[in-house]
Amino acid sequence: MKKPLSRRWLIASLLLLLLALAIPMAAAVAQSGPGACPPLCMVSFETPSIFNPASFEAGRIDALFRFILIVATLTFVLVEGLLFFAVWRFRNRPAEAAVQVHGNTKLEIAWTAAPAVILMVLLGFTFQTMGEVKAVTGGNVLHVKAIGHRWWWEFRYPDLQIVTANELVAPVNTVVEVAVESVDVEHGFWVPELFGKVDAVPGYTTRVRFTPTEIRNDYYGGQCTQFCGRQHAQMRFAVVVRSAAEFQNWAALMQRPEGGPEVVSGGAAAGRELFLTPTSQCIGCHTVADTTAVGVTGPNLTHLRSRGFIAGGVLANTPENLKAWVTNAPGFKPGTVMPSFANVFTPEQVNDLVAYLNTLR
Repeated sequence: MKKPLSRRWLIASLLLLLLALAIPMAAAVAQSGPGACPPLCMVSFETPSIFNPASFEAGRIDALFRFILIVATLTFVLVEGLLFFAVWRFRNRPAEAAVQVHGNTKLEIAWTAAPAVILMVLLGFTFQTMGEVKAVTGGNVLHVKAIGHRWWWEFRYPDLQIVTANELVAPVNTVVEVAVESVDVEHGFWVPELFGKVDAVPGYTTRVRFTPTEIRNDYYGGQCTQFCGRQHAQMRFAVVVRSAAEFQNWAALMQRPEGGPEVVSGGAAAGRELFLTPTSQCIGCHTVADTTAVGVTGPNLTHLRSRGFIAGGVLANTPENLKAWVTNAPGFKPGTVMPSFANVFTPEQVNDLVAYLNTLR
């Protein structure tokens, strides 16, 4: 005869199950620490968390998630508790044949209706949240177009005639409507602390909006969420939230053209001449406003030095990293469109190019 299950064994099993559920939940709540980063990456890229909402829309999504999590947890504990109780209370001791009964109609109706009611309540709250997050908004709206490339993001402000890369700058307490597109393969556009996931599909425009409510000295981390190739994990971007006055100053700076040859000298002047030389290949991929550089394959470099990082979030924007990136971009981001220039430019030419790029503020 099999030895009956002891009460201690059942309690231990229940505690082990609850512990197995609690550990990943606690890790998800506490995941706002520094994230894994390749060498020389962004200075302070933190793993974003949906539990730290910083916009109206993210707050509503967070509230819905927590409500569903609480309901699901209570339901799980109730069902599993009844199951363990039944296993312990009605264990065979000694073994005997089970008594056959027709059933209990009222009980069967109750346990069928209860989940249906719970799901209907959850559906109602979900529809309410969707309406709040996607409601049509009038008045002051900042329009931005986010374009996914392998493996970086381009941001265009059509109303302000601004084009930048890897950093989306937005004013606090202003509705930001983002039209998301892709020029090559499917990407995913997501900043967990500001808005939900949106797909970037070639030939199609999807839209998402957010209203940031909190200014950070740093930035909100964003990530591509659809596998798009070997550098998918390093296709990062940032959302920078500033006050209205700071945003206006930033926009004025971005609308200012490149200074021209008269404002550069020495190595920077030589670097500008090399950059704009067709044989250097730079102008075939990059744009610098009011120059002959009008390429669209790579990021717009008109105000490169105003950005916090380069290479889609892999490198902090410093002269040393710029030099390393220009010399051998595939060494940091294998598969990138930008080739290695280690055997094309001399070290002196690379220094001149970096000196010129550092003038693009």
